[in-house]
Amino acid sequence: MSEPRVRFIEHQGRQILLLDFASVPDPAEGLRHIAEAKAFVAKQQPSSLRILTNVTDSRFNSDIVSALKDLATHNKPYARAGAVVGLTGLMRIVHATVTKISGRKIPAFQTVDEAKDYLAGQP
Repeated sequence: MSEPRVRFIEHQGRQILLLDFASVPDPAEGLRHIAEAKAFVAKQQPSSLRILTNVTDSRFNSDIVSALKDLATHNKPYARAGAVVGLTGLMRIVHATVTKISGRKIPAFQTVDEAKDYLAGQP
């Protein structure tokens, strides 16, 4: 059985919530994972989460873009810090739009390890 796509991981003694949307070939599947992430986050304490979102090699469409905007806005009260990995091409534009609409600072990193290091270093 594979690991859940929404799960806590530990890095440098810090708990990080991984939203593992990597290698999702079907946008309908992506929407299910985003809905799962939203429900999971809603059960957490305000300002408690370091959130790493991995979108490496995933497909997206306008529905996914809307769902990601909604997720970022929804997560704002729960997030202490955020980071994203796997942005290419048009996803960079989507990321800029999502961060602007949500009012969140969600820096993009080239690797998961860089993102984990950044998040672990956040107060």
